[in-house]
Amino acid sequence: AEAQTLRARTLITAGAVQSNHCRQTAAAAARFGFKCILVLTGDRPAKVSGNLLLDHLFGAEIIWTEKSQREAMLQQTFDQALGQGHKPYLVPYGGSSPTGALGYAFAMQELIQQMKDLRGLGDLGGLGWIVFASSSGGTQAGLVLGARLFGFGGKVLGISVDEPREELQERVAKLATETSERIGERIAFSPENVLVNADYCAAGYGVLTEAEHEAIQLFARYEGLLIDPVYTGRAAAGMIDLIRKGFFAQHPSINSGQRLLGKKDETVLFWHTGGTTALFAEKYQDALK
Repeated sequence: AEAQTLRARTLITAGAVQSNHCRQTAAAAARFGFKCILVLTGDRPAKVSGNLLLDHLFGAEIIWTEKSQREAMLQQTFDQALGQGHKPYLVPYGGSSPTGALGYAFAMQELIQQMKDLRGLGDLGGLGWIVFASSSGGTQAGLVLGARLFGFGGKVLGISVDEPREELQERVAKLATETSERIGERIAFSPENVLVNADYCAAGYGVLTEAEHEAIQLFARYEGLLIDPVYTGRAAAGMIDLIRKGFFAQHPSINSGQRLLGKKDETVLFWHTGGTTALFAEKYQDALK
């Protein structure tokens, strides 16, 4: 909507080879009549599959670069499009901007309303934790802000898929603050307000470990839910490990109705942020069989 308001004609963004954000940007561009240019980091694969296949189907132009050169290439691509009269709109990496984060702030509002509606049906009203994948920071910034704005009393925990804890905390705090200013609230967040666990990203971005493999199988076979090898799979693996270690029971939130009822467990909600198509990337096919 912002790009349309600015009368842009080209959407430009960046991400990894199997970026969900880039695939969604390409789809939105196709739907609303924009040209789309994607700056993707890494080596061009010999076979196009997964999200990259969809990028091509949606008609996106692909530019390849090294991760260290991503920001420079993104700016160069924007400047070239501007010079050629294409009226570009730059979508930040991962969609992590105040505009993007607001979507998750209002998603938190929707969740809180659902909790109120379902409170009489079970223990959801005592929800203690929300767990999800965190990377570029937009999802977590929005959820942290939404929790503050709309009165969620539980804890919001991002499982980092690729970033050191301190760096991600600082990025999320800064973005949450900027997002609050966008709507006139001016709430100052500090890194200490941001809960991040970065214990599960040592293998590297997009590397499928046994933990992610187990999580993907558990969600599929016992719930019929698909999670991906890069983001939701890693976050789910981290959550499963924390549950097995008793982390949530040992760190109750102030919102937990379970403690008032004399129960030892916490109610934990896993926020599925998408990414199913990455399951069909060629690099994961043999490992997931």
